[in-house]
Amino acid sequence: MPESTPVIRPLREDEYEAFIERGLAFYVDDMVRAGVEHDVAQAKADKDLPLLLPEGLATPSHSMYAIEDEGRFAGYLWLCDRDGELGHSLFVYAVEINAEFRGRGLGRAAMVFAEEEARRLGIAKVALNVFGGNAVARGLYLSLGYQETAVHMEKRV
Repeated sequence: MPESTPVIRPLREDEYEAFIERGLAFYVDDMVRAGVEHDVAQAKADKDLPLLLPEGLATPSHSMYAIEDEGRFAGYLWLCDRDGELGHSLFVYAVEINAEFRGRGLGRAAMVFAEEEARRLGIAKVALNVFGGNAVARGLYLSLGYQETAVHMEKRV
């Protein structure tokens, strides 16, 4: 499919609940694909999200966006201006593209948007975590010049 030029706009209040439901499902699925048992992944997701977004869409330093393609909802982007263990960054919590819109360059466009937003805010780097089993996302990030800064590995015995 040809690449599209998406519209990336702030998430509206009436879209927030669907964003949370979908975000939880994607997070759980990513953990399960990475080898975490479903019940453990669900418990972690249920615990993590309220800590990250205690004020919902109005949580300071967090920005959530809808990604639209040809006037249709295609996915989400979630960014956070944060100071972490590795310094100040614009952290990408999620880039989620609906299956029927994948392969059109929307994930790439969302990451370019994140980089532009970081520059606009005067933030020198964009950071993110990606599960090891997500080869497509890892390939995208590497193709955009992101460097792996840590790799967590485990083996079931």
